[in-house]
Amino acid sequence: MRFGKWLIFLFLLAACSPRFCPEKDKPALRLIGDSTMANKPAADTPERGWGQLFDQFFKQEIQVVNYAKNGRSSKSFIREGRWDSVLTDLKPGDYLFIQFGHNDAKISDSTRYAGAHTAYRDNLIRFVAETRAKNAFPILLTPVARRSFSEDGVLKDGHGDYPAVVREVANLYQVPLIDMHASSMQLLSGLGAEKSEPLFMRVPPGFFNALPNGKSDNTHFMEKGAATMAGLVAAGLKDLKHPLCKYLLPESKWPDPPLPPWPIPLQDAPNP
Repeated sequence: MRFGKWLIFLFLLAACSPRFCPEKDKPALRLIGDSTMANKPAADTPERGWGQLFDQFFKQEIQVVNYAKNGRSSKSFIREGRWDSVLTDLKPGDYLFIQFGHNDAKISDSTRYAGAHTAYRDNLIRFVAETRAKNAFPILLTPVARRSFSEDGVLKDGHGDYPAVVREVANLYQVPLIDMHASSMQLLSGLGAEKSEPLFMRVPPGFFNALPNGKSDNTHFMEKGAATMAGLVAAGLKDLKHPLCKYLLPESKWPDPPLPPWPIPLQDAPNP
């Protein structure tokens, strides 16, 4: 009898060991958006989305899950079933960062185009409502600025009504808003055309097999730019005094990647 009780005790002890009793799930930050946020294959290209570096701003007590995908709009993200997959994963207490707009504005592409005041607005409201229905917490972000300077050095706004619609939805439904459009416009304007260039894709030929001819564009980021934009998101959380701030690392530990080992600007880089 005494031996049987001893076996029961050993079984209970083993059942409550870390192997059988995993740690409580970490709070999840789930990200949905387009290429400016998405993860990119690290070995094939220096291109990075800001979501790819976002976990480096947080303590280990939290996890970042990035569903953003190149080329997607709010419309195509839903149409392709990606939103359904996110909803399946979404747990009570999770946080969902929502940032679209770059591809919603492509009026020539019916698979992605979502008018700012119609389908785009409706899709944002759907994301918010269905996130809350899962007892999770939405956070809206305006689209990040493109690097587009006029000949006299003034940064041009290429997003039209889309940022204003995000602000409108955030205000109407009382959703925390990180105004990345405003903060990135301010950042790029302050840096100017020349100093802002190293944040964006400037790759000469011959450095990456996937980019034999190199690449230059004013929408997508290299690591320095992605970290800078992720820092704006983290700063936006601090401005909001959001509950997630307790998971942020001190600013002195935020990542600050070096510039790439090639000269910028490139001689063959196109005018912004």
